[in-house]
Amino acid sequence: MIRLLLLLWVFALPATSSSAEPEIKNVLFLIADDLKASVLGAYGDEFCHTPNIDALANQGMVFDRAYCQGTWCQPSRQSFMHSRYQGSDGSTLGQHLIANGFYSARVGKIFHMRVPGDIIDGTDGNDVPETWTERFNCQGQEAHTPGLYRLLNRNIETRAPENRESTKMPFRMFASVESDGDGSEQPDWKAAEKTVELLKQQKNSDKPFFIATGFVRPHYPSVAPASYFEKYPYAEIPIPAVPEGDLDDIPEAGKNGTTSKSSGIAEYPDNIRKMWADYYATVTFMDEQLGKVITALDEEGLRESTAIIFTSDHGYHLGEHHFWQKSKFHEDVTRVPFIVSAPGFEGGRTMSLAELMDIYPTVCDLLGVAIPETVQGESLRPVLADPSATVRKAAFSFDRKKGEAVRTADWAFFKYAKGGEELYDMKADPEQFTNLAKDPGSKKSRAAMMKVLKSKVALLDE
Repeated sequence: MIRLLLLLWVFALPATSSSAEPEIKNVLFLIADDLKASVLGAYGDEFCHTPNIDALANQGMVFDRAYCQGTWCQPSRQSFMHSRYQGSDGSTLGQHLIANGFYSARVGKIFHMRVPGDIIDGTDGNDVPETWTERFNCQGQEAHTPGLYRLLNRNIETRAPENRESTKMPFRMFASVESDGDGSEQPDWKAAEKTVELLKQQKNSDKPFFIATGFVRPHYPSVAPASYFEKYPYAEIPIPAVPEGDLDDIPEAGKNGTTSKSSGIAEYPDNIRKMWADYYATVTFMDEQLGKVITALDEEGLRESTAIIFTSDHGYHLGEHHFWQKSKFHEDVTRVPFIVSAPGFEGGRTMSLAELMDIYPTVCDLLGVAIPETVQGESLRPVLADPSATVRKAAFSFDRKKGEAVRTADWAFFKYAKGGEELYDMKADPEQFTNLAKDPGSKKSRAAMMKVLKSKVALLDE
């Protein structure tokens, strides 16, 4: 009888906290600048050293098909911070969380800042101050950093401080510096240090927090301590092959911008490898700073109550299709790394399509905060719970002056404002070498993609 009563008492006890789903109170938003997904170990690159991002990927949900909306910094960042395809209607994510009792902090670049201009000056760029309880800029000398300077499209290498390509100069995207410093002079180092300081402060705060830390690397100029460049001997770096006549089937509107020929780097084939090596060096430096932040989150005992979101504003061309930089619709630019590590959700990988606009409603959903009516994104919480779930059938990228693009599971379609289209079968041609827009055998696929694109374009002016 006593044993029976004891058993009844045990089963009547309330469930312990260990069996309950962890409560997500905080969000740590980490964003890189100009980081293409394909250079990370978590996305298959075998040369770039990104142990901290890879570790986060092992713990969180990795989105293999996440896409930016704007194809360069300003429209992309405005879009995901408002969860709007275009414009700035409604509250920003930080504003909305402040209104719901959160502490909101910006460290570094979240809304658009000119790199290098605003980084050198320590200015706010296109920031929206109402988004933040506190905000902190992280200065750096960028191409003027003392060290070995290279301008690879002109085959220049010097330690002289004069005549370096910098703010608004035409070839600044081909500049790199092997810094003589230990890294503490770099903006990303400063961003990590300030974020760690804020995490320590917030540990004892009564308010939940939203801390957004924006790293500026690997955005040009490629600047990091010399030791990071030593990890990547350029002769060992594989570069993407470009088939003969690759641009022959691309409309003129799709060829605009910086190319290997127009920039002059085509004259120095080894320097294309050096561009990759220098990009890798700054990715690794950024990864190390990110690692400091996540380590601090663990050490302060905040990991079990904090969702971590990592992404980039867009990708980047490093000679694929002979293109350089961003502002294109190819996969190299529109596809971004996107990892969500949230308490109570298992890690994994998903092929579910996602847009960066989905960050805002996902954060709200995880925190139990109402999603504003102005939000156009979709919460990805169902995908975090089940990687086979689908929340959208297509992802949209745009440049209102150039055109729009749409990506489905199997196809990519670009339509240019000045005329011309590109259509790619992403299963048969993942590197997007063969434009099928005028192929009679792809007529039905083109029509279907046009229909999807029109439905997305209609949302731009809502």
